[in-house]
Amino acid sequence: MTTVSIITPSFNQARYLEATIRSVLEQEHDGLEYIIVDGGSTDGSVEIITRHADRLAWWVSERDKGQTDALNKGFERATGEILAWINSDDTYEPGAVAAAVKYLEAHPEVGLVYSGANFIDEQGRWLGRFPAAQTDYARLRRGYVHIPQQTAFFRASLWKQVCPLDPDFYFAMDYDLWVRLARLAPVAYLPNQTWANFRLQSASKTMAADDRCWPEMLKVHYRNGGSFFSPLVAKYYLRQLVAPLLRWQRQRRMKKYD
Repeated sequence: MTTVSIITPSFNQARYLEATIRSVLEQEHDGLEYIIVDGGSTDGSVEIITRHADRLAWWVSERDKGQTDALNKGFERATGEILAWINSDDTYEPGAVAAAVKYLEAHPEVGLVYSGANFIDEQGRWLGRFPAAQTDYARLRRGYVHIPQQTAFFRASLWKQVCPLDPDFYFAMDYDLWVRLARLAPVAYLPNQTWANFRLQSASKTMAADDRCWPEMLKVHYRNGGSFFSPLVAKYYLRQLVAPLLRWQRQRRMKKYD
């Protein structure tokens, strides 16, 4: 049985944490190793985690340096052949883990597999679809990401070659990881499957991402020898121009069901 290690970093997300935990523990895969790394929450999160402690491989609640630090801490404890993380306000769909394992077992050349994802609101209501699409190393270098982090599963053997996540990154640590993994092995997108739900909420990092995410993506670009005259840099300046419109669209989508 292939062991899958899933990490949930969390801090003061008690409102959503129970749903996240259940979406992991209810996966129909016997080789599941679940780790929760809480940053010292004071909102009742610890009580929620404690209720499920007997089904967790490991958990901790202590002050950390943020999400990236929490993930690195969790992955240090992970023993699975396949790794993933699900944030404490997102959820898996039933069968997600089994589907990812099945694909990676059938395609040993693939290093990372991902599927489609839903956008949901604070109440868990459907808002739309994440713009997932097939990408690869060359496209990632151009800023063509389109990987919903919530649905990504990757091989621990590759993680060990590129770890840890860059602790200087607050937003783009997943993009940085995808680039490093894609350099080593192909990535695969399964467009006809939906493995997770990406929650849009007013307090989430996603709602204010452009101000910090894109500069971090540029750091990855230049660190890998990228040129100023590249599609990624052009996209950055274009998004600077349209950022107010993008934020308005996100907020409007969230208010649609209020």
